[in-house]
Amino acid sequence: MSVKIENTENKNEVKLTFNVEAEKFEEAMKKVYTKTAKYFNIPGFRKGKAPMQLVERQYGPAIFYEDAFNELVPDIYDEAIKENKIEAVSKPNIDIVQMEKGKELIFTAIVETKPAVELGKYKGIEIKKIEYTTTDKDIEHELGHMAERNSRLITIEDRPVQKGDITTIDFEGSINGVNFEGGKAENHELEIGSNTFIPGFEDQIIGMKLEEEKDIKVKFPEDYFSKDLAGKDAIFKVKLHEIKKKELPKIDDEFAKDVSEFDTLEELKNSIKEKLDTENQNKAKYETEEEAIKVVCDNTKLDIPKGMIELEIDNMIKDMETRLSYQGLKLNQYLQMMGKTETDIRENFKEQAEKSIKSRLILEAIVKAEKFNVSPEELENKIKEMAKQYNRNEEELLKNEQLKEYIEENIKTEKAVEFIVKNAKKK
Repeated sequence: MSVKIENTENKNEVKLTFNVEAEKFEEAMKKVYTKTAKYFNIPGFRKGKAPMQLVERQYGPAIFYEDAFNELVPDIYDEAIKENKIEAVSKPNIDIVQMEKGKELIFTAIVETKPAVELGKYKGIEIKKIEYTTTDKDIEHELGHMAERNSRLITIEDRPVQKGDITTIDFEGSINGVNFEGGKAENHELEIGSNTFIPGFEDQIIGMKLEEEKDIKVKFPEDYFSKDLAGKDAIFKVKLHEIKKKELPKIDDEFAKDVSEFDTLEELKNSIKEKLDTENQNKAKYETEEEAIKVVCDNTKLDIPKGMIELEIDNMIKDMETRLSYQGLKLNQYLQMMGKTETDIRENFKEQAEKSIKSRLILEAIVKAEKFNVSPEELENKIKEMAKQYNRNEEELLKNEQLKEYIEENIKTEKAVEFIVKNAKKK
């Protein structure tokens, strides 16, 4: 087998021409025949027992070509890419030049390659100084959340509904006198003021008394996810069964003992401050790094191949599908709910994909320029940290060469980011 490699007229693109021996293509066809023989029905033979030559005569000589090509080519292509150290960043565009029994297989593969990065200024860049401080108001806000989580509900029987109450209602909605799907519920719990229902609905619950029935008129928003309901006027018949109110605990030393391991409120406040200080430091660090990377990216011109962007978007959509699956949704269901197409989503992801690729390529270039390396101790410590975080076997992770390579690249990237920030001038 021979492979010819040449640049195309397009930047960051190569063309590989493969000449595969006829014998090798014949072997692939025989392999395909063995796998698929059971599907062919030839008169005079039991199903799957007809000789390959008779199957070809019955269905035509090209019957095994496509499957043989698919059987043979992926490994041949991957091997050529690896041996010739081609950094492919897109799916190959395959074109078959010759595919015929008894003749060598000839095909071409055009693939985009990782672009060279000519670094702009990355040492001594100017970035704004980012700092966050913890205030007494922040601590009180956190204490308020803790009180909310430890509140209790008390039943109200001597007054009508007020904002902030938690109500239990039955409702049934209709448009022009016709009930619509999903518009009915019994014993539905609704916090008044939570803005979780159609705009205007919760406000009209205020003032209702226990077991009172009322018609509530609302209009569905124009951008409502259900196109059948969007922008339409509706009437909900509502019956109020129960009113409850949150009763918050008093925030004092007893509260601190109940909700934490501390004996006094002062100790709890100090603990909250330490936690918020750490969060603020991490937030400032993250935003400083993002700012530094953005400045370096702005200083560097880079032509990113279209195929590289498309692959990045593919990965982003796969991540999106995974997140949706945790909510019990499929991508097509989500798109239908949002009134969008996959083309819309891909277009929305495009700018983000370009930024992600550009920053990644530039950081890789800085790693090479500054010759950052990872010591065995650094790698081992990172793996120990990962094993502890994810409750995995440390020895098992240390044997995983692919994981070690991935972690090593991450450490180098972290060093590049730290280097940029450390050498930056903070305004």
